[in-house]
Amino acid sequence: MYKFTLCVLFTLISMAGYAQQVLKGKVTDDQGQPVPGASVSLENTLDGTSSDTSGNFILSTTEKGAQTLVISAVGFETVNKPVNVEEATVPFTFKMKSVSNTLDQVSITAGSFGSADGTQKTVLEPLDIVTTAGSGADPIAAMQMLPGVQKNGTQTGMMVRGGDASEAAIVVDGLTLQNPFFSDVPGVQQRSRFGAFQFKGIAFSSGGYSARYGQAMSSVLEMNTLDIPDNSTINLGIFMAGLYASGTKVFDDNNMSITASANYTNLSPFYGIAKTNFDFYDVPKGGGGSLNYIWKTKSGGLLKVMGNYSHTNSGIRIPNPFEAGETMDFGIKNDNAYGQATFRQSFSEQLKWFTAASYSYNDDNTKWGTFPTVSKEKRAQVRSELTWYASTRFNIVGGGEFQYFDVNRTFDTIPGGFTERQIAAYLEGEWTPVYWLAVKPGLRFEHSALLGSNTLAPRLSASVKTSKYSSASVAGGLVYQNPDKQYLLQGYRPGQQLAVHYIANFMYTKDDRTLRLEGYYKSYDQLVRELLGAPYDPNSYRFISGAVDNSGHGYATGLELFWRDKKSVKNLDYWLSYSFINTKRLYRNYQEEATPDFISDHNLSLVTKYWLEKLNCMVSGTFSYASGKPYYNPANPTFLGDKTSSYQNLALQVSHLRSFGKWFAVFYVSVDNVLNRKNIFGYRYSADGQSRYPMQPALYRTIFAGINISLSKFDKDEL
Repeated sequence: MYKFTLCVLFTLISMAGYAQQVLKGKVTDDQGQPVPGASVSLENTLDGTSSDTSGNFILSTTEKGAQTLVISAVGFETVNKPVNVEEATVPFTFKMKSVSNTLDQVSITAGSFGSADGTQKTVLEPLDIVTTAGSGADPIAAMQMLPGVQKNGTQTGMMVRGGDASEAAIVVDGLTLQNPFFSDVPGVQQRSRFGAFQFKGIAFSSGGYSARYGQAMSSVLEMNTLDIPDNSTINLGIFMAGLYASGTKVFDDNNMSITASANYTNLSPFYGIAKTNFDFYDVPKGGGGSLNYIWKTKSGGLLKVMGNYSHTNSGIRIPNPFEAGETMDFGIKNDNAYGQATFRQSFSEQLKWFTAASYSYNDDNTKWGTFPTVSKEKRAQVRSELTWYASTRFNIVGGGEFQYFDVNRTFDTIPGGFTERQIAAYLEGEWTPVYWLAVKPGLRFEHSALLGSNTLAPRLSASVKTSKYSSASVAGGLVYQNPDKQYLLQGYRPGQQLAVHYIANFMYTKDDRTLRLEGYYKSYDQLVRELLGAPYDPNSYRFISGAVDNSGHGYATGLELFWRDKKSVKNLDYWLSYSFINTKRLYRNYQEEATPDFISDHNLSLVTKYWLEKLNCMVSGTFSYASGKPYYNPANPTFLGDKTSSYQNLALQVSHLRSFGKWFAVFYVSVDNVLNRKNIFGYRYSADGQSRYPMQPALYRTIFAGINISLSKFDKDEL
């Protein structure tokens, strides 16, 4: 429903115009001779340069505070040097140790698209997200353009490599979010609560991820927020569903900044001209605000404190999830608050400390027809970890976290709820014994007070450099996860569920061209299963009767392709992603092992972007395809044996930049499902099995337009 409410599509430009810090230095070999062409970059950013024929380099960056400077060159060991950007006024001198081979040091890529610290370059950057047609400037929607993620139209969340939405964790600055999406409405997909340019780095891991994270059997989306900006700015925007404003004050010494924002959304104008498949008797509307404070200490530490609040309400007439063919009025009022604080500090060149804490509150007051439902969720988390850089070839991170969450729900007069306390500890090392081989072992311990369980999950990943531009990687490990809260709310206490990941990939990167091939196998065990005693009911909001246990199981195996080219044609950037999956599982109230109803065997995305210099326009187009999804037909003896028609979607987006002195504005218009294809995501059948009813998105085709104004300078090269 809120897919379009936060399309402040080009907040990207509001980040433009920041001043640059300059780092200078010289790179030599162990004999004092210059090393030309050495790669010089900041580990926590995407900023980089190369040394010239005399070994000298000049690196410009917008980053502040404590960073790690990484210098690498063919035939030399990589050097990692902690620096403070503002204090780096004297040119650096680096002596690199020669090695016998001529290959760059390898990095591990299996299961991971990029890294939140920017050390892997295949991740979608914030600019990629907001300029991708069909993403709606939503970071999580943009992830559907990557291999392994299912196309989704009526369900909320990320479905990755055979996993349902509950199996994907979304992490901000190392802290897991409990309510990353706007509150669920049956049959209506919700967008996330994020804007792309809240973050400096986004990493998507579709399996085999770090031991730092758990409780996510399929994937982790990790996002790191921005540090101190360089300039004070004011940004204004108005679009078809509302308006917003934000301002940043950077204090004179550039050691502190405060950012405040506010927004108001009302979809009345939008739904006044758009034909919807559902009746919004109370058009979605709401508002919110945020406040961010960042302070850099004299010792180089960085403190970030942020708080967000939003209120939304709407009313919609939806297909009744309890009785196919009927409709139901569903009204919802939501209040959501989230706050977090993080601090990082370098004690020395070898030792770094990071700690973080968060608290969130979500309150849903809904009405299912005439039945009121109140749902209140609270979550608190604390994380602390130390990283020791023993040498340029070995580092180790150790830490722990505590999570507390309390969920209470009352449907009419029927109460339900649970309180959970989880403790986790982890240890992970990264070792490069020779520059062409990297190994990353890890171990994670978790304790659940609610379930009375203790688990130990080993993880391991490794990579081998196969040529100057290519590498092969493997990754694997165990991931445990609590049962879905649907069961916990109704008083059931089954044990932890388990997924075991096995991943192998090949990656080739040269001249802004990237080829990535990956295969995986994931086994599921100890899945929660309802012991059969009643006919299958596809309604995910049903009340559960009878016993449940952990006798469920399943598997998912697949192949994925990703190709991106930003080099071949000037001003053209495009990528192609394809994934094939074969998966079945026996869980929930399934009658037999089957492919879940949210799975398409084949998924394809083609994304293109072209910058028209003379017109100051960015044009983007996205074509998405997904094969049919299974659905339950009571007349078919094969359980979940029927499939929908394929999903096809063509989206276009055009933005035009216009300067007004030192100000600039971006005018934009986007069209989703240009061809107005009637995509169907499944069917529900009447009790007698004689009639079926389609599961449709809220709208088939959408047109959205707006304007963003920034009271700061802008450089078109930042597009």
